[in-house]
Amino acid sequence: MAAHQVADPSDILLVEDNPGDVRLTKEAFKEAKIANTLHVVCDGAEALDFLHRRGDYSDAPRPAIVLLDFNLPRTNGDEVLDEVNEDPELRSIPVVMLTGSESETDIVKSHCLGANAYLTKPVDPLQFIETVIQLEEFWLSIGRAPESGT
Repeated sequence: MAAHQVADPSDILLVEDNPGDVRLTKEAFKEAKIANTLHVVCDGAEALDFLHRRGDYSDAPRPAIVLLDFNLPRTNGDEVLDEVNEDPELRSIPVVMLTGSESETDIVKSHCLGANAYLTKPVDPLQFIETVIQLEEFWLSIGRAPESGT
């Protein structure tokens, strides 16, 4: 089985307000034949509703990983990360910051708030697609996270 083909497809939550980056991420999943389901929300408040299964997201699946942009409207990525790591039911979900910010302050803050990784989005579309593929391969095929509720 190829590294990007997982036995049990997982749900991935992408929190991204840039439509171009959403399109590239979807293209990367399609190109790599990634079987996981990608759920997209465009701001931090929606991300928290999805994760807490509130409102329109009352039947949302628990994602196996969250790909979180740092700079978001309404509720910023660092605020989402902080809330996820303060919640005992959510803190076991790996959160990867996938952002355009190269700020050392943002990197340090993300790790202090519990980010599992911090990746700067490549500007080149082909490199961006390769980054998404590698990220999925590691976090959903190679790496292991605790089962929900543990």
